Amino acid sequence: MTGPMPLDRPQSIFTLQWTGRLRPVPAPNRTAPRRALAVLVFLSVAITGCATRLENVLQPPQSAAPDASRVNMLVATTRKASDDPGRLYSGERGTAISLNSVTVSIPPDRNRKAGEVQWPKHVPPNPDKEFAVLEVDKVGSEGQALEWFRKNRNAKRQVLIFVHGYNNTYADAIFRFAQVVHDAQTDAAPILFAWPSRARVFDYLYDKESANYSRRALEDLILQVASSPDVDDVTILAHSMGTWLAAEALRGVAMREKGIPAKLRNVVLASPDIDIDVFRRQFIEMGPKRPHFTILTSTRDKALEVSRWLSGGVDRVGGFDLRPYEPLLGELGVSVIDTSAIASNDPLGHNAFADSPELVRLLGRRLAGQSLSGREATLADRVGVTAANFAGSAARVAVAAPVSIISGEAREVLKRELSTPATGQIVEGQIAY
Repeated sequence: MTGPMPLDRPQSIFTLQWTGRLRPVPAPNRTAPRRALAVLVFLSVAITGCATRLENVLQPPQSAAPDASRVNMLVATTRKASDDPGRLYSGERGTAISLNSVTVSIPPDRNRKAGEVQWPKHVPPNPDKEFAVLEVDKVGSEGQALEWFRKNRNAKRQVLIFVHGYNNTYADAIFRFAQVVHDAQTDAAPILFAWPSRARVFDYLYDKESANYSRRALEDLILQVASSPDVDDVTILAHSMGTWLAAEALRGVAMREKGIPAKLRNVVLASPDIDIDVFRRQFIEMGPKRPHFTILTSTRDKALEVSRWLSGGVDRVGGFDLRPYEPLLGELGVSVIDTSAIASNDPLGHNAFADSPELVRLLGRRLAGQSLSGREATLADRVGVTAANFAGSAARVAVAAPVSIISGEAREVLKRELSTPATGQIVEGQIAY
């Protein structure tokens, strides 16, 4: 890039940093730590407010409600088993993957609203008004897993894999996924990957290391599902910290297999808690034949604001305003839905993907094979279906500039960076790995 760099902000709020090219560096924001601390306190108060919620609720009720809905899912977990039948698995780390077939009862529609999980108030729960686990069956062999696939596959042989986020118990993950499957009205075979989370707001770093601990297990699950003759189409839905785990697993699959299996067609990242530069590198290392990515973001996500502060002030993918870069990522097969204006029951603005009936239905449309962009998604005009730019240093040149004034040369640099094979190389005076 030659010539002066166009900016849409006063030059005085930027300093110039040499990294092989010029890029704007925001001036230090001294109010950010105080704001993040305030949000952290708010987050802890919000979580503490739920501390009276009944736990160990997975004991089956004596009878099922006759008109309740049922969701049968396969649960793969790297958690340590619990002796408590109402808990099943703890937040500690297990030594192997455990598989269970879990059937969840969802109250009749007359007793619930779409987007809500009616948490049990008593044990055993009342299935007429509350979510309840009806059956838990151990899946102890590959043959039993194949039998589950054959029993639960739809005509299109679709599978939906869900990777939950930070601060989730085993029950949290099961009930939330059952709610999403039911409210999205999908008949894709549902598989939950439950990684070890202690479900405590101040155990963020433990949860992050537990996600790291579980990467290989998720890789193996993805490969086993994609290699099954009973599966033709795989979608991955991941939330919050689980998006980092999902992206890492996809990167690992691509590096092990020299590419991502063709059956894996869609990846939906909801409120991704991923360093924006790390995601760029993960995306590149997945190789040129990537699934279609849909990213749900919000600039009002308070949980990601805290994560940004804990992570050294680096933007999180899910909390960044990515809308100005629609043309670039559209070419790379990435769609972004800005959920900032979507009403949510979550005071932190972090769970809109599941508790917004509109977004859950939109997910159902994606699973049915419809696009989430253009005229096929009537919600697009209200929530802003766009494509986004999460490139690294090259993008820093353009972050402060409207997309309309980014030069054609800069566009080509950005496109080239995101399309580059996963090899070390020198790019404009700096080494990219």
